Amino acid sequence: MGVLTRRIFGVDPSEGSFAKRGFHGAPEVRQRLERVATTFLDGYHAALEDPSPESLKVRLGAVSDEFRGWVYEGAGMGLTVLDAFTPWRPLRRFDALLADSGDSYTYLIHVGAGWAMARLRLPTGWLLRRLDPLLGWLALDGYGFHEGFFHHRRTVVEARVPGRLEGYARRAFDQGLGRSLWFSEAADVERVIARLATFAPSRHHDLWSGVGLAATYAGGVPVEHLERLRQAAGGHRPALAQGAAFAAKARLRGGFADQNTARGAQVLCGLSCEDAAAATDHALTDLPSGHGLTEERPPFEHWRTKIQHTLTSAGVAA
Repeated sequence: MGVLTRRIFGVDPSEGSFAKRGFHGAPEVRQRLERVATTFLDGYHAALEDPSPESLKVRLGAVSDEFRGWVYEGAGMGLTVLDAFTPWRPLRRFDALLADSGDSYTYLIHVGAGWAMARLRLPTGWLLRRLDPLLGWLALDGYGFHEGFFHHRRTVVEARVPGRLEGYARRAFDQGLGRSLWFSEAADVERVIARLATFAPSRHHDLWSGVGLAATYAGGVPVEHLERLRQAAGGHRPALAQGAAFAAKARLRGGFADQNTARGAQVLCGLSCEDAAAATDHALTDLPSGHGLTEERPPFEHWRTKIQHTLTSAGVAA
């Protein structure tokens, strides 16, 4: 069954090639980011072939600590694809992974669900109602990244947002789209800045948040390039810092924070990796309950705003 499932839903590994996508950049950075794409697809195909938590724990755990978050993200996509074909049930396979080895990568796995949303055109409400009320919005981030990576001309060059997205879903989409710019511009900071500037100003805040997350989680650039990024963000520095803090938290929860994470947190947040991650935890108190599916400011956005206020009031993102 796993072989058949992969044959039906599998993605050719060449789809992750930057040459095929038309992305350019320095060879050493491009190779690192291409490895991220390959690792993601490995996790996706592993989930299609054998979705049992026991099997996935072994296969995904064999990936190096540095790249393991991305292989779990791919598994999140694969399990959501499989669960979508029993729409009358909860996300049984997806939830089973989260309850097992996926707990340390819960943020990435929720992002992966958004890739399935993009591939299968799953209804936004249907998926969000089955995901964690707070973290479910990360699926829209995954959707935005998918579209920026695979449909670059439409969503980045032409700056179009899928018409079926409404309300806050459009903002969460932009957070993922901003993250994708780090990859499509191969971590070339000047090109990322120039590309982001082509979008409508109303979208900049969320795009900068995604850039901050990618620059800290994926990294690949020296301190002076991160400093240039912070300078260019201007009034959007709190959003840039909040994205970096999210990345620090995701890395530490997964048990691996490297020099890329440390640099991103220090330059973009003005904090150690541990303190940046702690800021995201402190902001979780007194959030509104529920999904907030029809609200302009669901609990997830209250969380992000509190993190930004925390970092700004501490003087590190001003």
